[in-house]
Amino acid sequence: MATFGLIEYADATPEVRAVYDDIMATRKTDWINNFWKALACDPALLKRTWEDIKQIMAPGALDPLMKEMVYVAVSVTNGCPYCIASHTAAARNKGMTPEMFHELMSVVGMANESNRLANGYQIEIDEQFK
Repeated sequence: MATFGLIEYADATPEVRAVYDDIMATRKTDWINNFWKALACDPALLKRTWEDIKQIMAPGALDPLMKEMVYVAVSVTNGCPYCIASHTAAARNKGMTPEMFHELMSVVGMANESNRLANGYQIEIDEQFK
């Protein structure tokens, strides 16, 4: 259960409904997921977070599938089950195959392992990397 509950569309203030409507229009969907319903308890946070995500996840130098896969990788590393589920579904919808997911998890696992080793051994950064 969300800490402060979930704000359903029918119970939302006009300010929250405006954000919900934009989320549904932008994502071409007819529902609002629980992440947004939880943030709606703080309408300013909801709006700010939606505007930032909408901008950052839009097509750019990285294509939308790549952005979703990066989001999955960070969510796995940070241990956020909700974000893993949400962004894995989004990545699948944008064309991620099971093989791509498995390879992504291999990269995430190796990066986390080698990062911990580099941190533990306090390895000095090579001049060629600077």
